[in-house]
Amino acid sequence: MQDLNTKPLSTKQYLVVSSLLFALFFGAGNLIFPIHLGQLSGSHWVLAMLGFLCTGVVLPLLSVLAISVTRSKGVYDIGLPLGPTFALVFMVLIHATIGPLFGTPRTATVPFAVGVQPFLPDKYVHVGLLVFSFLFFLAAFLLSYKESTIMDSVGKLLNPVFLVLLFVVFFLAFLHPMSSAAAQPVTAAYQNGSFFNGFLEGYNTMDALAGLAFGVTVVTAVNQLGKTNPFSNAKVTAKAGFLAEGLVGLIYVVLIWLGATTLGHFKLSADGGVAFNQLMGYYLGTTGHALLATLLTLTCLTTAMGLVAAFAQDFHKHFPVLSYVQWLGLMCVASFLTANFGLDTIIQWSTPMLMFLYPFAMVLILLSVFSPLFQRDPVVYFWVVLFTTVPALMDMLASFPPVVSQSTFAKVVGGFQQHYLPFASIGMDWVVFAVVGLLLGLMCHYLKNKRLAANAVE
Repeated sequence: MQDLNTKPLSTKQYLVVSSLLFALFFGAGNLIFPIHLGQLSGSHWVLAMLGFLCTGVVLPLLSVLAISVTRSKGVYDIGLPLGPTFALVFMVLIHATIGPLFGTPRTATVPFAVGVQPFLPDKYVHVGLLVFSFLFFLAAFLLSYKESTIMDSVGKLLNPVFLVLLFVVFFLAFLHPMSSAAAQPVTAAYQNGSFFNGFLEGYNTMDALAGLAFGVTVVTAVNQLGKTNPFSNAKVTAKAGFLAEGLVGLIYVVLIWLGATTLGHFKLSADGGVAFNQLMGYYLGTTGHALLATLLTLTCLTTAMGLVAAFAQDFHKHFPVLSYVQWLGLMCVASFLTANFGLDTIIQWSTPMLMFLYPFAMVLILLSVFSPLFQRDPVVYFWVVLFTTVPALMDMLASFPPVVSQSTFAKVVGGFQQHYLPFASIGMDWVVFAVVGLLLGLMCHYLKNKRLAANAVE
């Protein structure tokens, strides 16, 4: 297939695609989790930041590169070396997690809980969330109704407004820091495990999962610029990904530092939303709360648009019984219903799914990026994923709310995991299993190629 546009893209066009990627990645969790990480890590914020950047920046960038290297059009293609059944199940799990079960509802509950709820009396909170989430997902539906408008409305309009608002806050914080981040107390968990705790905290952004799912949206947007050849499309996507994730990383560094500085005036908060609210009130008073509500609503709306569009595009492709618009409407309605369970409930129940899915996502992303080295041989994928399954299931069980994690069965499994699996105490036990699976897979790949070569000679 030849490019419809054979000319190189202009700098402006690259910036628009980068802006689209940034807006799709940077949403609710990307604001509240880094700030909370800064509070938890205190003077150890640099080490925690480095861990967070691994899963919050490097891994999402690799997910974009995985789409580019394998010339995939979405999360389904990433899992395809393991067969269409695995690919379909993996796609559904990813979209369910970042979609109507957890990720997409969070895009409405975060701006409400942090930016709007402080202005409401307690008796009106539930009604307020109902009205806010309805209007929020109605806007997401209307803005994503036509696929061709996604890049214009996100990349050219909403995203620049969000960036201006965010950097106003940063400017004020640099002029008058609340305190010295290096002098703040460190919570017990971060005394000796700052890096790995920051690494696990990066799971909450869901960006690595979203990067796989957003692939179809980004590919569609780049196609609209005339880069319809798979190689050209992949090249543009990769370059734009570097620009977008570089900016995301810079913002994370500032947010984590800001979180640590807030400890000079405020106690450790229950979550990053509370900390962000305190921060805005400190610098701008009531005006700060209004600005925060606007800032959060804009950034979360852009992410919601990307999530619902990616869901509708992928599901229409694999389940064409419903049209893109019908899947889009179904996604928005389901997300609206889930959002009304509240932010705390959504975060509490999303953690187990993230602990289960992230190891699979990480190994599939890395295998995809380096797949040219072993010709994307399914046997390598098989052994890595097979060995990753055991610790991933154990980590999921251990991270459930007490009603599950404190059951007799869960305690027995957890005791075995902590006693026998290396690095289980820091949530990294899946790494050793994945490496063993990789070695076995590469050995099988090498022996198979050697046997084929011998047969060819005969």
